[in-house]
Amino acid sequence: QGQLVESGGGLVQAGDSLRLSCAASGRTFRGVVMGWFRQGPGKEREFVAAISWNSGYTYYADSVKGRFTISRDNAKNTVYLQMNSLNAEDTAVYYCAAALLIGPAPAWAQSREYNYWGQGTQVTVSS
Repeated sequence: QGQLVESGGGLVQAGDSLRLSCAASGRTFRGVVMGWFRQGPGKEREFVAAISWNSGYTYYADSVKGRFTISRDNAKNTVYLQMNSLNAEDTAVYYCAAALLIGPAPAWAQSREYNYWGQGTQVTVSS
């Protein structure tokens, strides 16, 4: 069984940066797409960013494009989400997810395509 564990959340000021980590274990996640989603208070879960573990191809939600960067470290089996210029709208629980079999990039934004999920990490941005 695969397991995803997020870390790195916290309370920051508007304009600050934060880096989230997602450590994968229990099975091989090579060849999959890894995604970050978030769910703010009173909101539905929304797509943030995704990366192909093999090719490194990335895909972003428009709301974070230019501010957030997703990356992976194959040796550490870890995916990162570097978040810059944070604002109050970024306040949410951030979830890491893995999709074992998924189509081209537009499908990467659909949460139903993902098979494994982490427990989430809270990010709070104070204005």
